[in-house]
Amino acid sequence: MVRFFGSLTANVPLDPKWLLSRVGQVRTATKRAGGTVRNHGGSPGKRLGIKKFSDQYCVPGNIIVRQRGTQFHPGQHVKMGRDHTIYAVAPGFVRFYTEKWMSKQRRFVGLVLERGEKLPRDESSEGRSRHFGLVDLNRIKEEERIAREVESPRRVLGL
Repeated sequence: MVRFFGSLTANVPLDPKWLLSRVGQVRTATKRAGGTVRNHGGSPGKRLGIKKFSDQYCVPGNIIVRQRGTQFHPGQHVKMGRDHTIYAVAPGFVRFYTEKWMSKQRRFVGLVLERGEKLPRDESSEGRSRHFGLVDLNRIKEEERIAREVESPRRVLGL
């Protein structure tokens, strides 16, 4: 006699083979359960964002903004790397500004020499605040040669 649900009783044999023949097929887990989409732990952050803020001093090579895509565009004295990183090409203070581009507003990043300068500059009327990398090296060498000649005239004359 077997008792079901506490109060029901049945007069059935307790042989397991008889019970399995009446229940039918029984499945057991033959493979470990796999994970779901919700179970992943995510990936580490990529450390994107603004690295140098407005009015902070930069030297050439400093990263100003790490970004995916062009949220910020390069302005005066900065360049954009192949992964859209904006970096300084000259020393100066960081400036963030917007300009109308086509029919939208674009955000730009630039560098200025003096802390009080504003961007954008009207380069057609005001020009750039400074010209980096446009030093005439031949003129500097000539001035150094003249300074040496004045310093030692005997060497020039071969005495």
